[in-house]
Amino acid sequence: MTSAHRFEVWAPIPHRVQLHLDGELHPMSRDEDGWWRAAVPANHDSRYGFVLDDDPTVLPDPRSPRQPDGVHAPSQLHEVDPDAWTDRDWTGRKLAGSVAYELHIGTFTPEGTFDAAIAHLDHLVDLGIGFVELMPVNGFNGEHNWGYDGVLWYTTHEPYGGPDGLQRFVDACHRRGLGVILDVVYNHLGPSGNYLDRYGPYLADTENPWGAAVNIAGPSSGEVRRYIIDNALRWLREFHIDGLRLDAVHALVDLTATHLLEDLAVETETLSTHLRRPLTLIAESDLNDPALIAPRSAGGHGLDAQWNDDIHHAVHAAVSGERQGYYGDFGSLQCLATTLRQGFFHAGTYSTFRGRTHGRPLDVRLTPASSLLAYTCTHDQVGNRATGDRPGHYLNQGQLAVRAALVLGSPYTPMLFMGEEWGAGTPFQFFTSHPEPELAEATASGRKREFAEHGWAGDAIPDPQDPQTFLQSKLDWDEIGAPEHRRLLECYRGLIALRAARSDLTDPWLEHLVVDYDEDERWIVLHRGSIRVACNLGPDPVTLPVGGHPLLWWEPPTQDATGSATVVPGHSFAILDAGITD
Repeated sequence: MTSAHRFEVWAPIPHRVQLHLDGELHPMSRDEDGWWRAAVPANHDSRYGFVLDDDPTVLPDPRSPRQPDGVHAPSQLHEVDPDAWTDRDWTGRKLAGSVAYELHIGTFTPEGTFDAAIAHLDHLVDLGIGFVELMPVNGFNGEHNWGYDGVLWYTTHEPYGGPDGLQRFVDACHRRGLGVILDVVYNHLGPSGNYLDRYGPYLADTENPWGAAVNIAGPSSGEVRRYIIDNALRWLREFHIDGLRLDAVHALVDLTATHLLEDLAVETETLSTHLRRPLTLIAESDLNDPALIAPRSAGGHGLDAQWNDDIHHAVHAAVSGERQGYYGDFGSLQCLATTLRQGFFHAGTYSTFRGRTHGRPLDVRLTPASSLLAYTCTHDQVGNRATGDRPGHYLNQGQLAVRAALVLGSPYTPMLFMGEEWGAGTPFQFFTSHPEPELAEATASGRKREFAEHGWAGDAIPDPQDPQTFLQSKLDWDEIGAPEHRRLLECYRGLIALRAARSDLTDPWLEHLVVDYDEDERWIVLHRGSIRVACNLGPDPVTLPVGGHPLLWWEPPTQDATGSATVVPGHSFAILDAGITD
């Protein structure tokens, strides 16, 4: 059954635009703002695209809802089925107080689909997770990719299950009490399948490290900004997504009086009010700029949270001893304590990696620590290592447990990376599947050249285009049954459960946090109300000047007769309740 459908596309550059619908061409009319429109009878799943000027190539819709044959092929009409939802009782959840879990749909399971991922959601519920954070699922060229090379932002990658698969996944999460955060990329477009510049001035004249920047502040940028904001609202409204992780917002160069991020925050809050459920915006930024999460009333952008790499660097360098690259300023317990107490390590201080002063202090009286996400692993911090090796490849299990205790025992919002909770033995490597030979070769050679500059042999760097690189990055769920993996998993479960049970551990105010440490003996203690998170980063047992009833540990601690000191074994932690004495 066909009915009239209104097709429209913003295309101020071409002089003529025709609608290509199910093999036939139809004229479109243009308004003064550069929008072309046509009302034509169509089926609910009709294939369509646009023909610009005299070029017969049928281009996909910039706002395509579905691309069943890839990003170079015509689009397909699609609407999210409102009757398929079963989450009508879902009222959402706040990020503060929750634990997030980042995953990549293509490697989370052997099948690499939304439906296959649903089968493992109960594992996340049992772990104590509150939010699932999906790496990008928008349309990109090829079968598999990290997702940051997207070119059709409104569509959902078909090999994952397309838009219907995403709907089923979100619905299944909500039935289990899990919120869903979606990673979105608005700072650049991928190298293959990007036809936006043929329609209009979507791209700026400048470039960022990943390609041409998006035109969010230049001439005719109003519709480009609308394109971004409408995309964000589509995920939140039509797919019931609970929050967005905004990739690399420091690359969004906006010199207008009202930053794009502030506009997005305003419209997201408006939608949240209408839907009567929390909607969360999380920035990824390397600026250490508190303005991102400061309220608009205080001159900020009004986002809800941001990733905090400084905490990762401080924890990682202190536990592992690595000091290369951007870890150069990190590694001491003084650095770790400072970072835990103030949120950012570089807060108007000199960064040797950057060769300049970096960051700005966070006002700990006004900004809760829950606005910063803390983690020991992310897709970047694992996948951008030369061989994609996880911490378990070079640290022992006690060190992994100490890292977990520092993050899960901190005032910040913790985030795990898939498989971290059991010390997954599989790597997470950088993988692509560009069909174009030239692009495939450029990607592989560029990756090897980048790491060769840091001393890695070229043949040691996995080829991103090799299918094996993708396949070996998939989680091995059978590992959970092995005793060493099971023990670490139970440790994570215990830490998350304790965090949920004790309000001292979710207290977000950094003014309440006290941190003691001994640089020489390699121990550090976080004082969280009556809770003491005591960590021994060294290999030998140490006596810490804190007491209390042991609640959780990696290796059993011992105490003296007075109960005022605790011996923590090497590479271990103990969480103590100072309000209870034995």
